Amino acid sequence: MSTLPAGAAEHVDPARLPTLVRAAQRGDALAMQELLAALTPYVGRLAGPIALDDGQDAAQEALIVIFTSLRQLKEPAALFGWARAITVREAVRVARKASRARPAELDDVPDRGDPQLSADVRDVLERLTPEHRAVLTLRDLEGLDEQAIGELLALPAGTVKSRLFRARRSFRKEWDR
Repeated sequence: MSTLPAGAAEHVDPARLPTLVRAAQRGDALAMQELLAALTPYVGRLAGPIALDDGQDAAQEALIVIFTSLRQLKEPAALFGWARAITVREAVRVARKASRARPAELDDVPDRGDPQLSADVRDVLERLTPEHRAVLTLRDLEGLDEQAIGELLALPAGTVKSRLFRARRSFRKEWDR
């Protein structure tokens, strides 16, 4: 029996997940729709903090990749872990693309004494790189350890650990501004 992320259990019974995935892999439209209902909130919850304003676009891109690649999933019980890896990769890709398309404007940066800054986590996250947002999301929202994050991002655990340290340090620095 697989463990589903928060919120997914209301859309799909964990015991039915392997059967549902196999049916969707065979092209069953109802099974795909049920999987979409289970995956969409999860994918959105992961993509949002990484891609920020482009979170919905990143979630949509991730869902497209998930469903076009579903036949490649060998272990149906691993659906949510597999979807997590795809979502993080797509969210980082979309965030990088968006940051290149939108140059930073210094007028948009709040003043150091602005009380709104310390209350707005999203504003602080915008100041971090997509890679830092990804490790923070996977560690602090998903609860993954450095080894698991490294496997998802194709990085050594030591790199993940140092990136996480720098991301938290940057977050605290921006939070205290």
